Amino acid sequence: MTDTSSLDVRFYPIETNKRAKGNTYTVRWKVAHKKHSKTYKKSAVADDERSKLMSAHRKREPFDIETGRPVSWTSKAAEVNWYDFAVEYVDWKWPRASGNTRKNMAKALTHATIALLRTPPPKHFEPVMVRRALREYAFNVNRRTDPENPVPAEVQTILAWVQRNALPMSAWEKTETVDKVVTALGTLLGGTAAAASSVTRNDRIMNLVMGYAIRHNYLKANPLPKGKGERTAPKVAQAIDKRCVLNRDLVAQMLDWIGRRPRRGHLYRAFFATLYYAGLRPEEAVALRVGDATLPETGWGEFLVHEAQPEVGSQWTDTGDVHEERDLKGRGEGDTRMVPIHPSLVALLREIIKEYDLKPADLLFPGEKGGMLAGSVFRRVWAKAREEILDEHEFKSPTGKRVYDLRHTCLTTWLNNGIPPAQVAEWAGNSVPVLLAIYARCIVGQLDDYLKRIEDVQALPKVAA
Repeated sequence: MTDTSSLDVRFYPIETNKRAKGNTYTVRWKVAHKKHSKTYKKSAVADDERSKLMSAHRKREPFDIETGRPVSWTSKAAEVNWYDFAVEYVDWKWPRASGNTRKNMAKALTHATIALLRTPPPKHFEPVMVRRALREYAFNVNRRTDPENPVPAEVQTILAWVQRNALPMSAWEKTETVDKVVTALGTLLGGTAAAASSVTRNDRIMNLVMGYAIRHNYLKANPLPKGKGERTAPKVAQAIDKRCVLNRDLVAQMLDWIGRRPRRGHLYRAFFATLYYAGLRPEEAVALRVGDATLPETGWGEFLVHEAQPEVGSQWTDTGDVHEERDLKGRGEGDTRMVPIHPSLVALLREIIKEYDLKPADLLFPGEKGGMLAGSVFRRVWAKAREEILDEHEFKSPTGKRVYDLRHTCLTTWLNNGIPPAQVAEWAGNSVPVLLAIYARCIVGQLDDYLKRIEDVQALPKVAA
């Protein structure tokens, strides 16, 4: 019998808790110096659980001091600590995960791991270094196992301390531990509340982690709260904020300012115009090749969109590239979609192809050194244009704050001018339900027509006197 288990067990009578919505029943007992309790909705269930515990005690089975349950009942939870389990999960998940999934997984596990330490890290470990050691080494297979670039000594020291001080997996059986982790997942590492979308993403990731723990016998059940009664998660708004959509005059002024920048202004103008006129996602636009565009001398052209290159960071991709080659979002492997090219955009694209002497296999919007156009570059250009063109009130508002808002502006324009949602969804690469949920607040200008349609048909006939 180890010092984590004991034969010294004492049981107390079942307590009845009177509640307006129905009584609950609490089983209480003590193992060595530590008290334990569990509450049930039915007295028979509570009595049965207490009887099982007492039966194990009569058989002289040792009880785990931390969990309060017979050692024979436990899974591998008491034998493995959280840190070792989390690293095992990352190693299992990594080969099948995209770069963004890997990055988000590492962030969520970092939050959870800091919450699952026996004591806070010592003062000589800077908090930012502890987080970096976990996020960028412990939970990054590429960096942790790279023989050519060994893990730095200071990082090894931090991770060794974390491994020694991580709680066992059995800690998940304690409500206070689960509450602490849930709080951490909803809080930024600086202490402020996380965005609703981040909380939702962390919850989704941790539920997948718990599923792995159950399948591999580390836990018997998912301890994370479920349902409205156990946790009030922040709501994530699907619909976009109408204020982020740009009007035509502002877009024209910003593209004109960008186009007059020295050296690569024409190329950046064409890139942003592609988002505005064709509604592409930025990661789709940067992946376009010249041969993907049909550009007649006059009239409408057409894009064949078949690839996306999201920017995830070189440490999260298998190739070491900043961008990761992916299939189109929400579509099957190798799927494509056709998107019309406005005549004005056709002219801009023909101009840059000629100016930069681009060949069919070349990127349509090459970076300065010929590679993929970096997100940090085009975001900086857009931010400068926004600061230069927008007045103070508009600049402080959400108007065009993200490059992605050009896509929002395009799709909103299509919907507001009578293009059927099914056609817009096809061009945009969305499903119709998602499209309508996102842009419902931005569809305007059709209310009068709708009211006229129902005015007569809903009018009640006069009743004869």
